[in-house]
Amino acid sequence: MSFFLNECYARMNQGEVIVAYKGSISADIISNTLSLVESKLEESSEQTGVKKKLYNVLVESLQNLFHHVDAINGVDNSENNYGVFVLAKQEQGFRISTGNFIRSDKSKLLKEKIDKINSLSKEELKDFYKFVLNNQSFSEKGGGGLGLIDIARKTGNKLDYTFYDYSKEFDFFNLNVFINE
Repeated sequence: MSFFLNECYARMNQGEVIVAYKGSISADIISNTLSLVESKLEESSEQTGVKKKLYNVLVESLQNLFHHVDAINGVDNSENNYGVFVLAKQEQGFRISTGNFIRSDKSKLLKEKIDKINSLSKEELKDFYKFVLNNQSFSEKGGGGLGLIDIARKTGNKLDYTFYDYSKEFDFFNLNVFINE
C-alpha cells in the first residue's frame, strides 16, 4: 500500500516544486508551511494579485486538509492524520495538490459536493456561497463546506479530484487546485 502512496506523491511532485510535505498533518506543520511560502512569495517576481490569491487558496486548502483528514494508523510511520500537500509552479500558474485519507462511506457525499460546486457558474457559486454561509448546511464538520466553494470562487477554476481505493474502510482523496497567472 505504501508504494501506491509514494507513487501518488511522486505524481503530485511534478513541475517546479515550491514546497512539498507528506506525514502527519498538524497545526504546527501548516503554520510553518504558510510562513515558508509567504517568504518565498515575497521573494518572487509574481504579480501581487497572483501572490495574494495563491496564498489565500493555500491557506484554505491546508485548513481543509487539517480539518477533514480521517485518522488512519500505520501509514508511512505516521501515527495518524496522514496527509500530503505540494505547491508547484507550472507553465501557466500554480498547482496546489493535497491528499488525505477519508472513510470510504464519506467519499460518495464528498464527490457529490465537489461535482455540484464544479457544475456552477461564477454567479451561481457566489449565490451558493451566500446560501451555505447563512444555512451552514453543506458540511458535517462545521464551516458549512465553505472551503471548497471558496477555493472554486477564488481560483475561477474547477476542482480536480480523484478518489483512490486504499482499503475496505478508507479511500485516498487527492485534490488539485489550479491558480492562473
